[in-house]
Amino acid sequence: MFDSLYTIRKNLDSRSITMVEVVRHYLQQIDAQNHILNAFLEVYPEEALAQAAQIDQKLEAGTAGKLAGLVMGLKDVIAYKNHKLTASSRILGDFRSQISATVVEKLLAEDAIIIGRQNCDEFAMGSSSENSAFGAVHNAADTSRVSGGSSGGSAVSVQSGMCLAALGSDTGGSVRQPASFCGVVGMKPTYGRVSRHGLIAYGSSFDVIGILTKKVQDSALILEVMAGKDDFDATVSSLPVPPYSKLLEMQKQPKIAYFGNILESKSLNADVRNAIMGKIDFLKQQGFTVEAIDFPYLDYFLPTYYILTTAEASTNLSRYDGIRYGYRSSNFTDLESLYKHSRSEAFGDEVKRRILLGTFVLSASYFDAYFTKAQKVRRLIQQKTNEILTKYDFILSPTSPSTAFKIGEKASDPIEMYLADIFSVQANLAGIPAITVPCGQDQNGMPIGLQIMNQHFAETELLAFAKYLNGE
Repeated sequence: MFDSLYTIRKNLDSRSITMVEVVRHYLQQIDAQNHILNAFLEVYPEEALAQAAQIDQKLEAGTAGKLAGLVMGLKDVIAYKNHKLTASSRILGDFRSQISATVVEKLLAEDAIIIGRQNCDEFAMGSSSENSAFGAVHNAADTSRVSGGSSGGSAVSVQSGMCLAALGSDTGGSVRQPASFCGVVGMKPTYGRVSRHGLIAYGSSFDVIGILTKKVQDSALILEVMAGKDDFDATVSSLPVPPYSKLLEMQKQPKIAYFGNILESKSLNADVRNAIMGKIDFLKQQGFTVEAIDFPYLDYFLPTYYILTTAEASTNLSRYDGIRYGYRSSNFTDLESLYKHSRSEAFGDEVKRRILLGTFVLSASYFDAYFTKAQKVRRLIQQKTNEILTKYDFILSPTSPSTAFKIGEKASDPIEMYLADIFSVQANLAGIPAITVPCGQDQNGMPIGLQIMNQHFAETELLAFAKYLNGE
């Protein structure tokens, strides 16, 4: 009953269950599991139950919104008015947001219920959700392993049934990689399809608000509600929003590409390779055209991504200075020492590392050598990706080169940690939509994810194909 909004709504409409009972179910699941998984930083029980009672009245009156029945969580980088917003960092202290993100307002208007605020890597910088100031998020399939990052709390909350859906942010795979590690669906829309107003910025030309669910059809409906033009975000497209939830059947048999040099890579886990090849063989047996191609710029994905995102992070995070809000050091003698001590004491190691890297590549001596060159390479990656997608409908790849690793296993090696994003950053560099769906398990029973990418603003076709692959 609690695996999809469709089944919950069906039971609500038949009056076999009430919205209050649905919320109580999720609160019980949080009480039973969150002390182990550490996915939620804060839960809103009284508020959620009050909203549920109002939605029950709307259901009786026949005036309930599209998302009545949906209980969801928010990654701790998405603003919800009069609620704490910390980016899982000490630097924001007990800051309470004065606004709601545009996507939050749209979801609430259609009667979604937000049940809590979810743990993540600090300022969405990480691939394991170990960088949170509030402790690591644990994978529900094996609590000794990471959840993936940076939207780890959001992925685990859906994986473990503590909520039906969650919103995360995806700068280089931060929705899709944890979705892969946790065996759920992770959707990153086209850059500009969804408003970023109310999202704490990491890399502004990369950041996208994404969706984590168990069913593709739920992601389609949520995207349908939250996508579209927004006067508060000049980067949002004014293209009309299709009724994604009503267009989930494939209209033609697509032509599919996959990167042969990725699947032949020695860095790819054997179980992941076998699972992806198994899915490719299945598609061929079903009569699909599936062809191996090579991508010439694969080795430049991560360097380009980290040069540009750290530069943007350095700029975006300069506003956290200990003056206007959040943490302020008591150990200072003048304004400069206040800045230095507040930022060095309250930011975590990974955030400081990325700020320093970004400041370095933006410095006068290295700007052309690194930042300008990376922008040119990004354009090459975009052009080559778009060229492939004029010949093929979809590109398939592993979501991550491995399954969830042990907590602490890669914490001392930043480069090894960054490699967890090697297959997911392409979609952010190119600005195209991408989704991950479950694709079996490794020999330890840990989930494996299959990533699908396609053309800008072609979410309709992407969701339909993902629904087919997810067996819905």
